[in-house]
Amino acid sequence: MQSLVFRALALVLLTCAATPLAFAQQVPLQDKPFAEHRIVLQLSDGDAKKQALVLSVANNLLKAYDPDKVAIEVVAFGPGIALLLSGSERRKQVESLIAQGVRFDICLNTVDTMERETGKRPEFIPAATPVQVGVGQILFLSENGYTLVRP
Repeated sequence: MQSLVFRALALVLLTCAATPLAFAQQVPLQDKPFAEHRIVLQLSDGDAKKQALVLSVANNLLKAYDPDKVAIEVVAFGPGIALLLSGSERRKQVESLIAQGVRFDICLNTVDTMERETGKRPEFIPAATPVQVGVGQILFLSENGYTLVRP
């Protein structure tokens, strides 16, 4: 029994040692030196109503605070990346928010998984910021003063 536990632990350690950079490579924080509020919006749901809600929350935050006083980052992973695919029906809304300083991160692990499953790499909005690990980006932001909101 102990050798089985030891082997499992060794496998986990070897896996982590083989890919330490994947988790360490985060996108730098937004350059908003006057931001008084920092919000990360999690989007992990492919439901159109949830996606609309995330966009609405970002819009409302921009209206409630001066865009220079609030840093908003939407991190999409899993089914949530549908919002950031090139053919998204909400693409214009996303691009409008990006033009107002909201950053949209897309998880490359999810993109890679979709490519493996379909044989075709999905195209995403060029203005979206690719991050290797979506959840890792959320953790990084949370550790750097961002408040996580999951609408």
